[in-house]
Amino acid sequence: MYPVKTPYLIKKLYPSLTWNLNRAEKVLYITFDDGPIPEVTPFVLEVLNKYNAKATFFCIGDNVRKHPEIFEQVKAHGHSIGNHTFNHLNGWHTKTGAYLKNIEKCNELISTQLFRPPYGKIRPTQILDLKKDYKIIMWDVLSGDFDLKLSPQDCLKNVLQHTESGSIIVFHDSLKAEPRLRHVLPLALEYWSKEGYEFRAL
Repeated sequence: MYPVKTPYLIKKLYPSLTWNLNRAEKVLYITFDDGPIPEVTPFVLEVLNKYNAKATFFCIGDNVRKHPEIFEQVKAHGHSIGNHTFNHLNGWHTKTGAYLKNIEKCNELISTQLFRPPYGKIRPTQILDLKKDYKIIMWDVLSGDFDLKLSPQDCLKNVLQHTESGSIIVFHDSLKAEPRLRHVLPLALEYWSKEGYEFRAL
């Protein structure tokens, strides 16, 4: 199980990580993990463009290596880029030295100061090392689009019920998430646009 809305206690335990931004501004920060891939990322770019929305893409280095033209499209559309490790490593199961090397390998391709740990799993020692060079971005709304048991309708309900001003929202431009993402993203953006939200990149 996973919380759709990040519990307040978790945020307090790790105050040096970024969980959300200014609640006073009617702005949302939409993020996409695990791309870029040709089957899904261009669809995401098309939908974002329709709503004049800027987002942040936390890219896997190996996907950037395999699909450099899609990565260039993301940048050309004016979106921000974040590091999501080269091989989607779980920080809890990876020695700190190997974890940091994998992140640097990714950064050789994408050059960013934004980092998001895959699965949201990162050790305190890894946080200490990474904070020297990166801003570690977490989230306060997890769409659940990666969850094969979750219906597209319930995925939409997840994001609409829990998002508020300043929210950092996680989607995935991945094959696993695609059936839910294709349903949710256009409807969520349409709803939020009508509610008067602005969509900014981190």
